[in-house]
Amino acid sequence: MPNTTLTGHVAVSRAPGGSLNVRDDLPPTQHYIAGAFDVVDNSGPRTDVVDPSTEQVIAAVPQGTAADVDRAVAAAVAAKNDWARLVPKERSLLLHRIADRIEQNAEVLARLESANTGKPFEVSNDDVAGTVDTFRFMAGALRATTSMAAGDYAENHLSVILREPLGVVGVVTPWNYPLLMAAWKIAPILAAGNTVVIKPSEQTPLTTLKFAELVGDLLPAGVFNAVSGLGPTVGARLAEHPDVDMIALTGSVGSGKAVARGAADTLKRVHLELGGKAPVVIFADADLDDAAVSLRAASYWNSGQECGAACRILVHESVAEEFTRKLVEQVSTFVVGEPGAGDTVEIGPLVSKAHFERVTAYLERAAQQGITAAIGGSALDGPGYFVAPTVLVGVPDGAECAREEIFGPVVTVETFTDEDEAIRRANDVPFGLSASVWTENARRSHEVAARIDAGTVWVNSHLVLANEVPWGGFKGSGYGRDLSIYALDDYSRTKHVMHNHGR
Repeated sequence: MPNTTLTGHVAVSRAPGGSLNVRDDLPPTQHYIAGAFDVVDNSGPRTDVVDPSTEQVIAAVPQGTAADVDRAVAAAVAAKNDWARLVPKERSLLLHRIADRIEQNAEVLARLESANTGKPFEVSNDDVAGTVDTFRFMAGALRATTSMAAGDYAENHLSVILREPLGVVGVVTPWNYPLLMAAWKIAPILAAGNTVVIKPSEQTPLTTLKFAELVGDLLPAGVFNAVSGLGPTVGARLAEHPDVDMIALTGSVGSGKAVARGAADTLKRVHLELGGKAPVVIFADADLDDAAVSLRAASYWNSGQECGAACRILVHESVAEEFTRKLVEQVSTFVVGEPGAGDTVEIGPLVSKAHFERVTAYLERAAQQGITAAIGGSALDGPGYFVAPTVLVGVPDGAECAREEIFGPVVTVETFTDEDEAIRRANDVPFGLSASVWTENARRSHEVAARIDAGTVWVNSHLVLANEVPWGGFKGSGYGRDLSIYALDDYSRTKHVMHNHGR
């Protein structure tokens, strides 16, 4: 049986052997450029990759330079014309082969993801399955793109609408979903006929590099390239590089602003999927049991390190006490621990010491402001960056913890008196990524969903995703769409060709 460390009423389940042993699964920890990993060079600075469950170093990756980015971009430029000329069927077959290869190596990828991020296997297995489905969906979607019908829209002139690749797309991915967010970018970018240079998070680069190792023989050299390193160096060079036609980022608001500024001089297209502070509006007629059970998953999935997490609950004052009790009961059943402790673990550590300190600082400030933790509210005993699943109550309108993205296993509960107040407060944050509405009144659900300023609004559910439907935000949550055929549109350009056929 796993060992257990008790902190109050929360137990951190520990794996008997400590860190997951991924030594034999590690990819080459080098840049991947022009179809090959760089020859090992240990002379430059490297970044330690840390297991957040144990705080032990797993590997170290190079801190890429602007020159490394230039090499990768040159390789992508050299490969772009041949890749763009492939007919949709040929690109589709290659994407299906990538999906097959990932599926064949699902166990290795999930183990690496859990070791690098601390995710329970339930989460990392879901990430790998989602990655496979993303490539399969895009492999099909690229063969069925639609456009305006060709025809004479001016007398004696035939108009034809072409959809073309952009060229080279730079990608910056986050640490919370290293493999899945890479797939959300790579699959539609390749499907649309572009080549890629990706910078994975320096904290969680292992599955992106493993992806390169696994699928490298399937793609022509230069079509996919990966450069590890820091945002101010590698990410900045990608954003400003004159030969990069578009930059796509999933990350923080600050990172998004930096990328947009860097892209401005070359007027390249920018795709930003940034933060969120998803409001959950629970009306008095909602099924409170269903809401509490659903939010148990939607609020704390991936330890709350999820931009669409149901982290800000606005509940009608008449049912607030009852709902909070039901939610706390649900949260009290979580199993917190290391992924190696077994399949019952549902909540892992936060990804890094810096992020752990950031989240616990929010909790400390909330306590100083008189906000109460109905459950949780503090860090758990180490090693590892564990925080107890938390429900904060007595949260006043405008409180820091209810407006800023904490990005951890922390949910705030506020109350409202009427529908207009609920909508006003739901929209009164800088973000607009996602939200949910809980009511049995169909008319209300339609109207409230329409008035909430978010890219995705669920009704009587939260955090349910599908590759067929788009994902992306408004306001401070960025612009552009991941998933669905809308992503293919984002990574393509339209050209109008008009033929004079008058005689």
